[in-house]
Amino acid sequence: MYVVAYLLISVLVFYRLRTEAWAITKDDVISLLVWSIVGLAIGGRIGYALFYDSATFVQNPLLLIWPFERTATGGLTLVGISGLSYHGALIGIVVSSLLYCWKHRHVRPLDVADLFFPAIPLGYAFGRLGNFINGELYGRATSVPWAMIFPADPLHFPRHPSQLYEAFLEGIVMFVILWPLRKRKWFRGWTLPAYLFLYAVARITVEWYREPDPQLGFVLGPFTMGQILSSIMVIASIVLFVILFRRERRSSPGPT
Repeated sequence: MYVVAYLLISVLVFYRLRTEAWAITKDDVISLLVWSIVGLAIGGRIGYALFYDSATFVQNPLLLIWPFERTATGGLTLVGISGLSYHGALIGIVVSSLLYCWKHRHVRPLDVADLFFPAIPLGYAFGRLGNFINGELYGRATSVPWAMIFPADPLHFPRHPSQLYEAFLEGIVMFVILWPLRKRKWFRGWTLPAYLFLYAVARITVEWYREPDPQLGFVLGPFTMGQILSSIMVIASIVLFVILFRRERRSSPGPT
């Protein structure tokens, strides 16, 4: 599903290149997609280690990249590399994109944001559908009529299909909001704080129905790590919005 997500984002971005005027080329988009995949993998993995399972990775840092675990007899067993943090992945994507723009000075970071962010939510929805199909990141126990039992749940409780809630709110709803507004030019880079704010609000909402990570649980009273990180995103999005808006006003010519 992650492959489908990237393909869908690519189709939407290339559509925009064909139908709108951009200083970014097709080759730039392909390169940015590749760089973003690397940033997503590195940032998502490091973010998971820092935010959700730091004790395990402090004891064995190789688990970040090493898919094997020693058995009691001294052998090796394949456990795979699992655990990605969305917030860490987002940071990784932003950093990798900035590095690409620094290397290729004709590509402006805020133009990259305005080109990509309206398309990202629809692709993201398929990522969450992948979580649902895999039976991972399921919701809290509930008695609602649409509750589901996930095979990966050791307790086998009926639970909220929170992956579908996320696919709808963080994917479909955000796409319906941002895509029709993609051609608006309120100020350069406005889609970045808009995306951050909308995602953070949706994630905070869904986290009330999503089961906290078992190794971490609740981190501050009734709040989860996802809610804490998303609350920081809300603040960051507002600050970034003000900074970009004021920057645009300063750069715009005054009345004559």
